[in-house]
Amino acid sequence: MHILLIFALAVLFPATHILNDWLFDFANINANISLIYMPAFLRLFNVLVLGPVFGTFATLLGGMLLIPHFDGPLNLTLMNIVCSSAGPIIALMSFKIYFKRSVQLTSLKDLATMTVIYCVFNSFLHHTTWLMLDIDKGLNISEMFWMLIGDLNGALLGAYLMKATIDFLESKGVKFPKSSPPKN
Repeated sequence: MHILLIFALAVLFPATHILNDWLFDFANINANISLIYMPAFLRLFNVLVLGPVFGTFATLLGGMLLIPHFDGPLNLTLMNIVCSSAGPIIALMSFKIYFKRSVQLTSLKDLATMTVIYCVFNSFLHHTTWLMLDIDKGLNISEMFWMLIGDLNGALLGAYLMKATIDFLESKGVKFPKSSPPKN
């Protein structure tokens, strides 16, 4: 069952990316930055729900499924996939090191803190990589900020939609377990 969830989330990632491009085209700053980027939520969701290893694998696999969708050079596409997968895991490790405990999935404060940490790392990783690959001729702080805002908006919108879906399903009698992510 675990492997099916990994593959389902891996397929959901590129579907959400493509849907995000279509729905929020008006919010695109450039080809790599949108003011609303819902796949940011899925990257974080994968790691928080599946655990660091399986969650990162689901995001990596989902990114690989997106390769035909990108027009840029293959090295840039692969590095973007690595950055997208690394951001949530680095944020999770940073949270654990700084707070000396795991994220509590039932704590809104923990989830909000984790989301902000992730958005900062994701934006920094992508822009640093683009600078190293000479895609950016200089580190553009304003674009880093806009990516951070887009990831934050997408993560919050995704979390809200997930919460609304869970509330709706619970009102229909579906029971959800109250557990922490697997240790892997």
